[in-house]
Amino acid sequence: MMYIHRSLENLVRKALKPNRAVIILGARRVGKTELIKNLLSNWDEPYMLLNGDDQMVQDLFEPRTQTNYQRLLGNTRFLIIDEAQSISDVGMKLKLMLDTIPNLKVLVSGSSVFDLYNQLGEPLVGRKTTFSIFPLSQIEFSNTENVLETNQRLEERLILGSYPELQQLSSKEEKIDYLMEIVNSYLLKDILAFEGIRKRDVIVSLLRIIAFRVGSEISIEGIANELQIGKATVDKYLDLFSKVFIIHKVTGFSRNLDNEITKKNKWYFYDNGIRNALINNFNGLNLRDDQGKLWENYLISERLKRNEYQRSHASHYFWRTHTKQEIDWIEEQNGTLTAFEFKWNHKKVIKVPMLWRKSYPESSFEVIHTKNYLDFITS
Repeated sequence: MMYIHRSLENLVRKALKPNRAVIILGARRVGKTELIKNLLSNWDEPYMLLNGDDQMVQDLFEPRTQTNYQRLLGNTRFLIIDEAQSISDVGMKLKLMLDTIPNLKVLVSGSSVFDLYNQLGEPLVGRKTTFSIFPLSQIEFSNTENVLETNQRLEERLILGSYPELQQLSSKEEKIDYLMEIVNSYLLKDILAFEGIRKRDVIVSLLRIIAFRVGSEISIEGIANELQIGKATVDKYLDLFSKVFIIHKVTGFSRNLDNEITKKNKWYFYDNGIRNALINNFNGLNLRDDQGKLWENYLISERLKRNEYQRSHASHYFWRTHTKQEIDWIEEQNGTLTAFEFKWNHKKVIKVPMLWRKSYPESSFEVIHTKNYLDFITS
């Protein structure tokens, strides 16, 4: 299998230091295990690689004692645990190891962020570096393709997304089958196992609603009425979807102007292929009426990957007023505001909304379209 170099690999390598833990979080099948294997293939120190899903590994970690862990590691000072969330109280156990075993480096990965982060967060405060990994980014594709090839593959990525294993499949039919398998077998695995949730039909229906309404403000009360469930349940499921890297929330931007809307949020998918699998629509762009939604979701997901891998800590929002002036994407960093509007048709002339220009005159404004999008998602 061809391995496409992951941007996180160099960051993880630099973050691995004695008496510290590095955490890699991401959805299932996005390449956490392959990243670890590739990193280890060029590692010149002894290491121990364990799979947290293995019952024997879970049993080895059960006695929480210094003696047990020193016996387990021997002279090894680099411990890697894939799917670490499956080990009970993993945070407290790793803390004990880092506190008592000199020069120990720890690398853990997990797909279930609500388990792994909660277990590791408090015990390892000040002792960890956390990274998120996503489906392949255009930054990573750019290592193996030129601009012409990138533009030729744009439509496919808008429709099928960029999960790593898709790159090994030759036909569109195989890729569609793979995405449907992801949705049916992996996507909801962590959620359905969490707190005994068994309402699969409701969960899938909620995800489909979000899929159809990508780029639109979401009414929690409206969805609750539509699905005949409580608002608190909708909120809970949306939170779980975000914690297993299916969707993410974008809030409204406001500096307390009376005309700005901030109460409702927008939700986007981390991968276009997952979104299209949920609504079972893999038609080409010329047969669809949602090109704008696909384009907006793609640009936002790629921008998030770019910001994560470049360790840019910009806050992001959308902007809309009661008079229906709006901007798709706002970034704020170090007191500077940058506004972006997304348009599939590069010939369409778009001007900065008058109220935005008046209210935030120091901000910049740019339209992102098919002729300039690569700078937005890679530079």
